[in-house]
Amino acid sequence: MSDKLLRIEHLCQYFPAGGYGKNKKFVQAVDDVSFYINKGETLGLVGESGCGKTTTGRSLLRLYEPTKGRIIYDDKVLYDSGNVPMMDENGKDILENGQPKFGKKTAVDMKPYRREMQIVFQDPYASLDPRMTVGDIVGEAIDIHKLAVDKKERYNKIQQLLNDVGLNSEHANRYPHEFSGGQRQRVGIARALAVDPKFIVCDEPISALDVSIQAQVVNMFEDLQAERGLTYLFIAHDLSVVKHISNRIGVMYLGKLVELADSYELIFHSVHPYTKSLISAIPIADPNTARKSNRIVLEGDVPSPLNPPSGCRFRTRCPYATEKCAAEVPQWREVSKGHYAACHHI
Repeated sequence: MSDKLLRIEHLCQYFPAGGYGKNKKFVQAVDDVSFYINKGETLGLVGESGCGKTTTGRSLLRLYEPTKGRIIYDDKVLYDSGNVPMMDENGKDILENGQPKFGKKTAVDMKPYRREMQIVFQDPYASLDPRMTVGDIVGEAIDIHKLAVDKKERYNKIQQLLNDVGLNSEHANRYPHEFSGGQRQRVGIARALAVDPKFIVCDEPISALDVSIQAQVVNMFEDLQAERGLTYLFIAHDLSVVKHISNRIGVMYLGKLVELADSYELIFHSVHPYTKSLISAIPIADPNTARKSNRIVLEGDVPSPLNPPSGCRFRTRCPYATEKCAAEVPQWREVSKGHYAACHHI
């Protein structure tokens, strides 16, 4: 068996955005993204709002049906458009000149893999059913996958899960609105753990929490990983948090993965101009050091994913852009051992 738990190859996720026939438009939320996640590690994924981080996480769990690419989990192919035409129910190719026509896609039944692949959502209130008690929210997955032989075992599992995330037994009878934001996120984590998964997508799990609670939740993620041997895809905006929890970090811009490396390597030896600008924006607690730091401020706005720039998508904001950047898409290549990037100037 491979040490790689999850492999994503040339993943594309396009959403229809109006128009008909040749004028049909698509939001290219994720475009030709490839990476892998090793067993037991945490891969951080960072970038600006709208860059495709959350869409990538949801696509690899097939909460969104991918447009194209391959998703391989623990050597099992969960999705593969391959090089063969993707056909709809009438046998017609749903790709036309490389663009999706969004017909029906044939893929494996995901239910057996839901036990092994889970997600913690960004908004702990919107992701919990307000009409269900916490006990029923956490116990729902236990019921669906038949993980308890009787009510007593179900009750004991729920109590243990609540204890594991820092809640107590009496919380099982309460409703989501009776909790604070941090407590609701703990409920969401307990729900994800209910089926004893191997892999969890953490979709900005601390961005909606108070700063005082964020450290507690991050430490809990690390403790659970050590105890249960979990593998994480940790999606966030805050690079200071991501570099703390992640073994490797990937940086996305406008649907593209632009750099991927070991956490230390990326923070101190980044090569892509966009990554350098993100790192320069990390707040520094020492005011003397902060005044001496070289803050890189990008000019202009992020282009629309409906009509992304030709060539390198970052070129419209890059201070080093040339004609080559507009004419050619930079190749994803290894610049040093385990350090990948896509830029014409490296």
